[in-house]
Amino acid sequence: MTTLVDQYGRSIRYVRLSVTDRCDLRCFYCMPRGFRDFEEPDHWLSFDEIERVIRAFTELGTRMVRITGGEPLVRKDLPRLATRLAALPQLEDLSLSTNATRLARHAEELRAAGIRRINVSLDTLRPERFREITGGKLEKVLDGLMAAREAGLSPVKINMVVMKGVNDDEVEDMVEFCLEHGFTLRFIETMPMGDTGRNALDYYLPLQRVRERLARRYSLIPAHMAGGGPARYELIEGTELRLGFITPMSRHFCDSCNRVRLSVDGTLYMCLGQEHSYPLRPLLRDGCSDAELRQALCEAINLKPRKHEFNERPEQVVRFMSMTGG
Repeated sequence: MTTLVDQYGRSIRYVRLSVTDRCDLRCFYCMPRGFRDFEEPDHWLSFDEIERVIRAFTELGTRMVRITGGEPLVRKDLPRLATRLAALPQLEDLSLSTNATRLARHAEELRAAGIRRINVSLDTLRPERFREITGGKLEKVLDGLMAAREAGLSPVKINMVVMKGVNDDEVEDMVEFCLEHGFTLRFIETMPMGDTGRNALDYYLPLQRVRERLARRYSLIPAHMAGGGPARYELIEGTELRLGFITPMSRHFCDSCNRVRLSVDGTLYMCLGQEHSYPLRPLLRDGCSDAELRQALCEAINLKPRKHEFNERPEQVVRFMSMTGG
């Protein structure tokens, strides 16, 4: 069977699957507060179409799928889709990225559906600051995190976008929070995704500075953590807490990139920081065969660029992060 290997020799083992471009929060670096230009529901891939595409990916060697959005839990009946994907015989890892506002009521059924681990976006532990960054209520997210832990989802990873003058004074607080509750913590640099992301570059902070700061307080040991993502991990000595550093701006990881992103409208994006894409929805709705679908995936992967150009050409990515899938 043909496998998905791009022209630079990278095996595509990981699909980030966006099930919606809608979200119940408005993080200022992701989506404008008044944004309403969402994809029409008729253009969303159905659960049948999603399952078919992911099955084709697994037949070509992909083994990991992360369900994303927007906020994936605003998509009706998401646990039903998770059950279908988890049943695919060649899929080894099914995970979810969420803002956790709806997680308290869905954690147990997501675990039962086959999702084993989750990533939760959380940039602050201060209610008022959370409202300023997202427009939402911190209490809902904290309730969701505790529900996820009680449901047995593990690991629960906190994703914190560290922004100079916005929340960088909370780095140590977030470490202590994750130590207390048994969560993994990952720090992320801001990225120029759309106008909102480019505006957030005013708050850009290289994570090496964050690491140096933490190293003065904690003893950090290089560590490994399972998963297909780009984080470089370090363990706080004497604890089980792993800290991840995701550095798309200061130290990119393009040479080892093993992932592509499927948007809710069936567009396959080969790179988060480039516009290379391949539309799958027309093929699906024109009745393509399974062999034709697999061939299309192989053709799409050949479009994957060597690297992003966030630093050289930050203006070129016009879509918001929520349109692509996190």
